[in-house]
Amino acid sequence: MSIIHKLPFEWLVGLRYTRAGKGSDNSGFISFISLISVAGIALGVAALIIVLSVMNGFQKQVTDRMLSVLAHIEVFDAAGSMPQWQAASKEALRNPNVLGAAPFVQSEALLQQADGAMRPAVVRGILPAAERNVSEVANTMRQGRIDSLTPGSFNIVLGYALAGALNLHVGDKVTMLLAQAQATPAGLLPRMRTFTVSGIFEAGHAEFDAGMAFISLQDAEKMERLDAPAGLRLRIRDMHAAPQVAQELKKSMSGELVMRDWSQLNAVWFGAVQTEKKMMFIILTLIVTVAAFNLVSTLVMTVTDKQADIAILRTLGASPRSIMKIFMVQGAVAGLLGTVLGVGGGVLVALNIDVIVPFIEQLLGVQFLSKDIYQFTAVPSELRWPDVASIGIVSVILAFAATLYPSWSASRVKPAEALRYE
Repeated sequence: MSIIHKLPFEWLVGLRYTRAGKGSDNSGFISFISLISVAGIALGVAALIIVLSVMNGFQKQVTDRMLSVLAHIEVFDAAGSMPQWQAASKEALRNPNVLGAAPFVQSEALLQQADGAMRPAVVRGILPAAERNVSEVANTMRQGRIDSLTPGSFNIVLGYALAGALNLHVGDKVTMLLAQAQATPAGLLPRMRTFTVSGIFEAGHAEFDAGMAFISLQDAEKMERLDAPAGLRLRIRDMHAAPQVAQELKKSMSGELVMRDWSQLNAVWFGAVQTEKKMMFIILTLIVTVAAFNLVSTLVMTVTDKQADIAILRTLGASPRSIMKIFMVQGAVAGLLGTVLGVGGGVLVALNIDVIVPFIEQLLGVQFLSKDIYQFTAVPSELRWPDVASIGIVSVILAFAATLYPSWSASRVKPAEALRYE
């Protein structure tokens, strides 16, 4: 005997009702409406998976570009500087999650070109050899080399857009002005120094390419009149674990230290992305909800069409609860089938978006992403299985909820009235 024949009769009848039968004249139409409901759920689930995967891909692309310049964690001493930064670096590296450490000094300055053009910039003092352990700046150089930032050279490496805005090229001079004033015979004047452009980098992130520059650590200390680096920048194995690793380091490292992870350094952007993703999930879930509640009309029509069958089952001893289970099985199977098809289709498209999108672009003769705006032309996609699981669970729950009223209505059918005109 097969497994199907061992199922309770409610399951057997419910599964039979999900297939097209030769009952009344409406059976074919009801089956068609049921098929449309299943297709609607499948399309909604697939759309939700694809859109969230593309959003995850964009988020990863932007985050990776940000972290090519930023470190995962920044460590500061409450005293204002970190004279024993080598010892602090060794303490941090004892944590197995920390891959690299580098000292830095960071300033906000104005950069002035010879003809008077000025642009604000975040100027970071670094040790080029150590910087390779915490960022990818050395790999983003378009002109020159990061190793040109030697002590006392007063060389500067500019972001690509920043150099363009100031019309500067390698070998040109640029004046850096700091907000800290210094006393002169002419009164208080901003602290300034002329630097030579020795390189230009392009991180692929507009904020950094248009507003960041690098100089030697020792030159930055002289400009800020410090006798030690301001802190350490750390790189860890898993950037998503940065908040937890920061807490671990705060407990294990000596001194009064302040920790900031990359999500705190970019809290506005990170929060905006998370909010956008949540809102998109809610909006697209409404599509799945509409498709799921199409099952209501399908089941109501089925209940109306099968009133004679319901009456016969009741006279044979079926309880109202059994009748309710029959139609709940029918609706649940349709919802589960739509969810499985949607998950399968959505995952398939999300994993092959790099093949599908170029094909559509070539077919239609369009380009969805402009390199001038997005810095990349391929539509990114990152499928996350927790998202897929959440979408599948929500879809099944919505489909099940849609079966409750029609199933309850079927359980209320009175046999005598249903058979009166049969």
